[in-house]
Amino acid sequence: MIQQANRLNDVQEYYFSTKLREVAGLIKAGKPVINMAIGSPDLQPPPTVVDALKETMQLDNAHKYQSYQGIPALRDGISNFYKDNYNVSLNSTTEILPLMGSKEGIMHISLAFLNKGDKVLIPNPGYPTYASVTKLVEAEPMLYNLNEENNWLPNYSEIEKQDLSKVKIMWVNYPHMPTGAAASKEGFQQLISFAKKHQILIVNDNPYSFILNKNPQSILAVEGAKEVAIELNSLSKTFNMAGWRVGMVVGASEIIKTILQVKSNMDSGMFLGIQKGAVEALKLSTSWFEEQDAIYKKRRAIVWRIFDALGCSYDTLIGGLFVWAKLPNGKTSEEFTDDLLYEKDVFITPGTVFGSKGEGYIRASLCVKSAVLEEVLSRLTTNK
Repeated sequence: MIQQANRLNDVQEYYFSTKLREVAGLIKAGKPVINMAIGSPDLQPPPTVVDALKETMQLDNAHKYQSYQGIPALRDGISNFYKDNYNVSLNSTTEILPLMGSKEGIMHISLAFLNKGDKVLIPNPGYPTYASVTKLVEAEPMLYNLNEENNWLPNYSEIEKQDLSKVKIMWVNYPHMPTGAAASKEGFQQLISFAKKHQILIVNDNPYSFILNKNPQSILAVEGAKEVAIELNSLSKTFNMAGWRVGMVVGASEIIKTILQVKSNMDSGMFLGIQKGAVEALKLSTSWFEEQDAIYKKRRAIVWRIFDALGCSYDTLIGGLFVWAKLPNGKTSEEFTDDLLYEKDVFITPGTVFGSKGEGYIRASLCVKSAVLEEVLSRLTTNK
């Protein structure tokens, strides 16, 4: 047996990868498991997006290799989208790099800027991939704690008690996953000031800003942000295109150029039909977001009732694709969610998936139809 690389010694298989196998096994055994854990949109992409994909199939160049930087129409579409929705000006030739989903960008950025032994500030709780990719490139994760009392925002005085001399990147994610907390412009200004003080590259991962959120923000709207910050974004959640794998990284031209050095050695361009579909999605008016929000509001109201039945507390002012809830005292997050899975056939995410500061919390997705959520509520309020 060939020995695995040392870089995998501290990297575990993604939680959902292993847990979903278990859930699949339960379903195969006849258990009627309902999955409320995964943020994979069940709603359809816009019809114009699907039409663009179909029409592209007939083009002479549809099935050839595409540019590593994406077609000009896609970069123009991203530039216009940022200007219209975030009031951020981006040069479509030099400051935008389309990606096959923003998750791929986490690896590209890390490979582009991190050396062995460099340190990376990672939110706790936060998206697990930030830490796993940091370990894969043999850099060192430095967790910074977020808590409910501080609205899940960084505590800079606490962070600065650590030695930051080797920190090269700081991952931030607002609106925040898993809690849904949003950062204000003032909050982003603090981040930029912190980054300039310590010469750190801020990467804001921003795929959730249009879901149940009336005030979408980009960190690049802050004056001087491009000097120390870049932003990842995605069409996965915003336009129900998770399986299409299309996103972007935007920022200063020199940083984008460096990331392209990595990306151009890892793929051979995005399928043209996907790019054409993305162009159409980026043209949509605010009515698209309003229609999606109307659906998610109905679902969220049922999830709140589910959490009421479980004795959990939650913040009704927080938006996003998930509901983050605090457990009643007594059980750990994984004990609580395993009991739900094995006793009620309901799969909800334990907060500890996102770090130690997620202990005592659970997270439910809104990517579940209302009728199914009503079934969950019925299971919880009726003796089996």
